[in-house]
Amino acid sequence: MEQSWRWFGPDDVVPLKAIRQAGASGVVTSLHHIPYGEVWPIVEIERRKAQIAAPSLGLRWNVVESLPIHERIKLGEGDLSALFDHYRQSMRNLAASGVHTVCYNCMPVIDWTRTELHHRLPGGGTALRFNAHEFAAFDCFMLERPGAQEDHPPEVVSRAHAWFLDASEGQKSTLLASIMAGLPGAYDRYDIPSLRRMLDRYRDITAEGLRENFGRFLREVMPLAEELGLRFAVHPDDPPRPLMGLPRVVSCGDDISFILSAADVPANGLTLCSGSLGAGVHNDVPAIARHFADRIHFVHLRNVSKEADGSFMEADHLGGDTDMLSLIEVLLREQGRRLEAGIETWRLPFRPDHGHELLDDVGKGSFPGYSAIGRLKGLAELRGVMLATGRLLNLPV
Repeated sequence: MEQSWRWFGPDDVVPLKAIRQAGASGVVTSLHHIPYGEVWPIVEIERRKAQIAAPSLGLRWNVVESLPIHERIKLGEGDLSALFDHYRQSMRNLAASGVHTVCYNCMPVIDWTRTELHHRLPGGGTALRFNAHEFAAFDCFMLERPGAQEDHPPEVVSRAHAWFLDASEGQKSTLLASIMAGLPGAYDRYDIPSLRRMLDRYRDITAEGLRENFGRFLREVMPLAEELGLRFAVHPDDPPRPLMGLPRVVSCGDDISFILSAADVPANGLTLCSGSLGAGVHNDVPAIARHFADRIHFVHLRNVSKEADGSFMEADHLGGDTDMLSLIEVLLREQGRRLEAGIETWRLPFRPDHGHELLDDVGKGSFPGYSAIGRLKGLAELRGVMLATGRLLNLPV
């Protein structure tokens, strides 16, 4: 599998040379400075590509993560023709620059969601964590969303109310910032009033309505993706459940089936994120990977440990609840199938997702979940499993 690494551009505290030292060759990045809905100019794409492809590093920009869907497209709001035209032009510009794999998501308003960005681990490292009662405290008592208490188990609401009564203003501000951290580089951040206004725009959008709007997006862009030879890879919801009354429609195998059938062409594929799917008690991640293997275009490998109340924490890459060894076997077998079928792009790009903050990285200010040493540890472990599995089963690595 093609060893890759998420990089957030020149402002990332983890430099390109560190990616090379980690043993990766592919760089996964985006043009975070361009607002959602605007065209990605070729000059900007080529500038980023040249930064990555410096001769001394031997790196290449292999995956875009992400080319965002504008919120109005998710809402189906107003005349969307200009937004679709801009999106398609960005696709043409990426293809012209030789960047052919695009990871994206359809999570409304907020992206991945955690309540703690620096949960303390034994020995002093930190991890990302989602505490169900803290999220409920935000939803029910800070945001004061109508009907919110009905969306959380009574025992979680009780703990949430106790947390809210005891929390300082600083703790509440930290919780808001943690929930808003989401996708590093995202263009919008919300305070409580602006988040309420944004949620109000979604007041009449059901899961069926969001699926319909997503289906329209797929029908608008996938014919061009096929024509250009682009591979689009939808990222699952993180966590895979409704949040703040917002529907989420990429949370399980049935959702993925709907999306892939909405535009049933090879370009329309999946980012297999073992952590996002693994946070759902209903998801068997190796089984999902096996079922959709031929439509996986990109892979995020990480692990989470789940708790009975809906909380979860980022685990070691080979720890947690997902059987990572079985998952990697599924992916290597699919690679072997593609190679035997003569598919030129048979090797799957993957990256070690969300690492713990460890050792000298503690306090350096890296993007949450994207410190260097924790991901280096994960990449090394995953690389070892892949090499051993490939050798034992005579599969291409």
